[in-house]
Amino acid sequence: MATLIIADCENNQLAPTTGSVISAAQEIGGDIDLFVSGHDTNDIVSNAQSIAGVRKVWVAEGEEYAHPLAESLTPLVVNLAPQYTHILASASTFGKNLLPRIAAVLDMAVVSDVCKIIAPHVYERYCYAGNILATVKNHSAIQVLTIRTTAFSHAEKKAPSSASTESISSDSINEQSRFMGIETHQSDRPDLTIANTVIAGGRGLGSKENFSIIETLAHKLNAAIGASRAAVDAGYAPNDWQVGQTGKVVAPKLYIAIGISGAIQHTAGMKDSQVIVAINKDADAPIFQAADYGLVADLFKVLPQFIELLAAR
Repeated sequence: MATLIIADCENNQLAPTTGSVISAAQEIGGDIDLFVSGHDTNDIVSNAQSIAGVRKVWVAEGEEYAHPLAESLTPLVVNLAPQYTHILASASTFGKNLLPRIAAVLDMAVVSDVCKIIAPHVYERYCYAGNILATVKNHSAIQVLTIRTTAFSHAEKKAPSSASTESISSDSINEQSRFMGIETHQSDRPDLTIANTVIAGGRGLGSKENFSIIETLAHKLNAAIGASRAAVDAGYAPNDWQVGQTGKVVAPKLYIAIGISGAIQHTAGMKDSQVIVAINKDADAPIFQAADYGLVADLFKVLPQFIELLAAR
């Protein structure tokens, strides 16, 4: 067996989620190779070679790969596919965009959002917004999987690697899409997907102005800021703060949900958190079913007190 991992590369850096995908591949067994792409990839390749268990790093280098367009990368991966029994990527926007295209060209099935490796062809994955944990057996010759990275530990780095590198290119020219630009929300807060502590606010905050109390608390705890879809749709918080089925999946050590009712679409994105604390004035809110600790209270009364106590410490 041999596994090819499509690495998430951000700003010419290897994304932390790639380490979790490698851990999943190690549970499958066999050789592990990494596919990286970008423009000026020296740092990416160096980081990839330093991860334990990586045998080879395939490198797609060039200006056309500076931004990871699925239409540009698909032909490259398809050319490599016959060498592998498994092709993996994270269940990120990038992975969910790229792998179904690769599977369609190869005429293989995709198993998405895998959270446990039972056997090389048998997996557990979440269904119905995380309400059901299904065991799936895939009979395809090449297993194409997206990995729920919060369910796996990060692969360890090691001393200077003996992993080889090899360049790859394609004669195919992508005429279907081109990169136009990207807009990101700049913040000095920790990255939401890898933060140890996340403070998330919901529709119960009532307004964008009131959402500032979440930011104040996050500053005191050096936490990342999250939001429910209801809060984002109402304009209280930017889209890249959204946690849930249609947002980001997080698994911090501490997740504090404030004014969030706890719809299944939201809990699907944070249920793997180690400790969940919920504050809501509705004692029947579904969020309390997922919480380790719950406080039935008016958030506008208890949060200022909490912030004062933190300031005093």
